[in-house]
Amino acid sequence: MNLQNKTVTQNKKSHLRVTTVMFGLIVLLFLGFILNISIGSVEISIKEIFLMIGRYISYSIKNIFSKGAYSAYLAELINTSTESMIIFSIRMPRMILAAILGGALSVSGFLLQSFFRNPIAGPFVLGISSGAKMSVGITLIFLSGYIGYISPWMLVVAAFVGSLVITSVVVIFSGRVKNMSMLLVIGIMVGYICSAITDFCITFAKDHDILNLTGWSMGTFSGADWESVGLGAAICIPVFLICWLISKPMEAYSLGEGYAKSMGISIKPFCVVLIILSSLLSACVTAIAGTVSFVGIAVPHITRIMLKSSKPIYVIPASFVMGAVFCIFCDLLARTVFAPTEMAISSVTSIFGAPIVIYIMVKRRRQES
Repeated sequence: MNLQNKTVTQNKKSHLRVTTVMFGLIVLLFLGFILNISIGSVEISIKEIFLMIGRYISYSIKNIFSKGAYSAYLAELINTSTESMIIFSIRMPRMILAAILGGALSVSGFLLQSFFRNPIAGPFVLGISSGAKMSVGITLIFLSGYIGYISPWMLVVAAFVGSLVITSVVVIFSGRVKNMSMLLVIGIMVGYICSAITDFCITFAKDHDILNLTGWSMGTFSGADWESVGLGAAICIPVFLICWLISKPMEAYSLGEGYAKSMGISIKPFCVVLIILSSLLSACVTAIAGTVSFVGIAVPHITRIMLKSSKPIYVIPASFVMGAVFCIFCDLLARTVFAPTEMAISSVTSIFGAPIVIYIMVKRRRQES
């Protein structure tokens, strides 16, 4: 009975901690939204932000079934003033896109860490993001001349193929090397090879495309619009929900393949599902925003520390929100610290993410020794 009471108490504490952490993250997310809309070359007061968003929501509710009236009002609202145009055409889509892609990258990193059972695994470190970038670069530079217009969906497909190929290569090597640190080195080398191929392809791009391709390859949320937001949401949100729905099998898999088999889980198909979901999330991020480094490693690790739990049912949603918060604030720094010059988003995420990776590696080394 005492053991049962102790278990119930621990579960209550765990639920309370998860609830507290999620509430804190949602507050930070809301704060990040306000700051991102308010701060910039044109300062917009918080009162004005709420008034404009309130008018938009009110009209949307009244005319939700009237597409023509809704579109006309939205165009009128955006063109009413410079501030409204900045909010609805520039800052809001950029902020929402950063949140969606940041959450997607964090969940992708958690899936890879669960699959390899290694806290240092992530799309950037294992070269998966570089593979997606290479595939997108080749598509933009060489195929655009034959096909003509390349839709954003085609870029996501190209990035997914590149991610899947590199993930398969890393998985093959993981079966041949016993030391996970060696797997990390292999992933980094594969990433360098893919980056070198991408840079080589950029030399054949047209002069007016080189600047855009170089900026995109370094990672940026600049130029985000509602179309890219819709594309990111259409892919990342359903994939995130699928990841959350399979959190129970993921927890069993994390306890060992033998335990997972005893729970009725088919290991190979389940691993294929994890790889596909992770590749799809990282591919979507790379296709839309380029390479965003260290988010997939650092954020899941921070989330586990905050929750004091590794249960996927808790970590997956918390990682998504934490990734959104992380990328929103990093993007805010990227566009304001040296304004009007804008930093690459990867430069900012590396500043905060790389020390966490170093800490994980040092801690892991001490535990092994």
